[in-house]
Amino acid sequence: MEENEQNIIDRICRGDTAAFQRLVERYKKKIYFLAYDILGDHHEAEDISHEVFIKVFRSLKNFRRNSKMSSWIYQITANTCIDALRKKKSKPQVNLEDFNHVSLQDNLAGGGTRVQNPELSAEASIMQRRIQNALYKVTPRERAVFVMRHYNDLEIKEIAEVLNVSSGTVKSLLFRALKKMRKELSTHRGKSSMEANYD
Repeated sequence: MEENEQNIIDRICRGDTAAFQRLVERYKKKIYFLAYDILGDHHEAEDISHEVFIKVFRSLKNFRRNSKMSSWIYQITANTCIDALRKKKSKPQVNLEDFNHVSLQDNLAGGGTRVQNPELSAEASIMQRRIQNALYKVTPRERAVFVMRHYNDLEIKEIAEVLNVSSGTVKSLLFRALKKMRKELSTHRGKSSMEANYD
């Protein structure tokens, strides 16, 4: 963990609200996008983000200093999202307005530049909707693993730490998620081109 982050934690534990705001500013986008990718809903992602930071504030004194702050916050976020999904009586519906809010290029790792070609942009938008729909065919834990690996570019080992499971379990969850999603996507347009990366 970076030294300045340790200092921020010390200040927060001493009741420094400005330090906590600094922590929020550092992680709020990452937490929002992770929650959005798992839940597929803008408003729910915002609510979960607020809930996560409340949990972070209340639990910070118990944070193990030898752990990565990002992994710890991802863990809280993933678990909060999984719990929210499990509490739902029915599967969440895709809100197409949300796909205008967050594009495929925003979600995928290394996709900071938007597609300039209108045709490519439209195809990316359609594919994003199909992927999001396919995500609703998998379990909450499978969805969380897929999102962390393919949208947030977390390594298998870090995902295992986030979910508090073995690397083998993460690979198994990812394999099952990809298998289900390929099957769902193949009903729309031939075989899916998604590739699993277990490195």
